[in-house]
Amino acid sequence: MREDPVNNPVLVHEYLSLSSRKYPDKEALICGQERWTYLELERVSSGLAHNLREMGFERYDRGVIFLDNSSEAVISLYSILKAGGTFVILNGMLKAKKLAFVLRDCGAKILIAHVDKAEVVLNALDQLEECPKIIWVGDPSQIERRKLTFQPGCWKEMVQASAPRSIYLADGAGTIDLDLAALIYTSGSTGEPKGVMSSHFNVISAARSIIQYLENNGDDKILSVMPLSFDYGLYQVLMAFMFGGTVVLENSFAYPNKIIECIPREQITGFPIVPTIAALLLRMQNLTKYDLSSLRYLTNTAAVLPVEHIRKLQEIFHPAKIYSMYGLTECKRVSYLPPEELEFRAESVGKPIPNCQVFISDENGNEVGPGGIGELIVRGANVMRGYWNAPELTAKTFRQGRYPGETLLYSGDLFRKDEEGFLYFVARKDEQIKTKGERVSPREIENSLCELQGIVEAAVIGVPDEILGQAVKCFVVCLPGSKMGAKEIMRHCAGNLEPFMVPKYVEIISEMPRTAHGKIDKNALKGMP
Repeated sequence: MREDPVNNPVLVHEYLSLSSRKYPDKEALICGQERWTYLELERVSSGLAHNLREMGFERYDRGVIFLDNSSEAVISLYSILKAGGTFVILNGMLKAKKLAFVLRDCGAKILIAHVDKAEVVLNALDQLEECPKIIWVGDPSQIERRKLTFQPGCWKEMVQASAPRSIYLADGAGTIDLDLAALIYTSGSTGEPKGVMSSHFNVISAARSIIQYLENNGDDKILSVMPLSFDYGLYQVLMAFMFGGTVVLENSFAYPNKIIECIPREQITGFPIVPTIAALLLRMQNLTKYDLSSLRYLTNTAAVLPVEHIRKLQEIFHPAKIYSMYGLTECKRVSYLPPEELEFRAESVGKPIPNCQVFISDENGNEVGPGGIGELIVRGANVMRGYWNAPELTAKTFRQGRYPGETLLYSGDLFRKDEEGFLYFVARKDEQIKTKGERVSPREIENSLCELQGIVEAAVIGVPDEILGQAVKCFVVCLPGSKMGAKEIMRHCAGNLEPFMVPKYVEIISEMPRTAHGKIDKNALKGMP
């Protein structure tokens, strides 16, 4: 046990303890009608951690959290950390086959799930030779009685039986900052999820850097609608508890008016969004009726915002700052564009975050200069430990750096930078379109499409073509009631893009297919007739 972990935190959960000492009665988490203070979260998570240890959960064990955004999910992740383990938060919409894969892959010792997911959980357990112990959130009496090799635990009983305990009783497992804090599962190229290994050191290093450039402080109140299974959503909680702020945790952006109403009611200062949310916001007709003056900033990541969307968001949310950012789960965050630069280079995703260095390298491993296009390579404490149970994929993506023990992340994304060092996303290496002997960036076409009044979202893919090699196909979502047709879209492209970039096919659809984390699912688009 370290001498003074509360006042000198180096582990993720120690920041909750520190904030509970500094701000015991301050609201840390708001979920619907629930309002939790820092001291309440500290006591319940410490007590539950003690009970996890009594169930046989030990240092290095993995605990899987299969819950929607909720106070139980937040308490669970801190309890697992305090018990010396690694948490794995999964999207609540996961199907049994994928749940079984993750449980098997990570060797889960504990599974915390809501009773409304019992059918999925039980179907997943049928596919496993070794089952984790289960803690049910909700009333388990309605779940089909089955012969299990253990007695399932009940969340309510375990929490009620948790007498207030010190962090030191729960955190006696000897965890250090090199130990894994989280496995964050993302989509893999093989179709199976891959678990990104994030140590306490990685998580805290990335979070500190983001807190620094966002200038977060204890007065900030963050509205988060992203799933906690998505690192962007997860870090809203982890960072807020580090700087002593408050998180208002919603389950989704399915009801935009309800979410926007929360901003003036709770005096929200920070609103993290993704391009999907931006598109939905821009479709709302009544945003001007809300008092949004409490907002200090909006952030965007997951995918680059079209420039036209940035301009419109600036008008709607003025004077809030907009931070355009780029990152990937393997290193959390890479870059951000200072809001004052939006006027001059709105297409850029900025410069590296504090304590991070990047290179742009060609296919031969040579660093390219301004204007050249190559793969983005990331160096820093934010670079995670690799992929769980995937040594070959890890060796391909996380490679030896200049110094012994140093790891470089090969992002798989193509970038260029300007003379001043600002970064510009070009395309995923596997999404670049090769047509008429030219390499085409889907983003450049998507940006142009979004400049056309009436288009809310655009996605561009390459499809096989006997003559061209690949033909450009675009999918667009228009504003409700729009009369726009494919011919008008083609005329716009012909007037604004180089000839080889002009789409051969245009398809107008009602909505884009999404991944579990809200990104446009281009693989699904490729499968559409």
